[in-house]
Amino acid sequence: MVQIDYDMIVFREGASYVAYCPELDVSSCGRDTDEARASLRTAVRLFVEECTRLGTLNQVLQEAGYAPDGMGGYISPRVIATESASLAVEA
Repeated sequence: MVQIDYDMIVFREGASYVAYCPELDVSSCGRDTDEARASLRTAVRLFVEECTRLGTLNQVLQEAGYAPDGMGGYISPRVIATESASLAVEA
């Protein structure tokens, strides 16, 4: 079994909440933040299981920025900061 750490970003989109894993580019949604997080955990697990089944997990993780830790696991890339920003453009 390999431990794979990942970040979870949750935001509101209309009436739904979206949970997003930027490292793996996987997202899911729910009616509230807890449901969105649980759905993302399931989506990430299924994504990793499918990559394992296809024999592409190592390649996918390395392309996503994960580094081998030398003990059969991976060191994950981490989101360092998030912030809200705005930009004014002429329409």
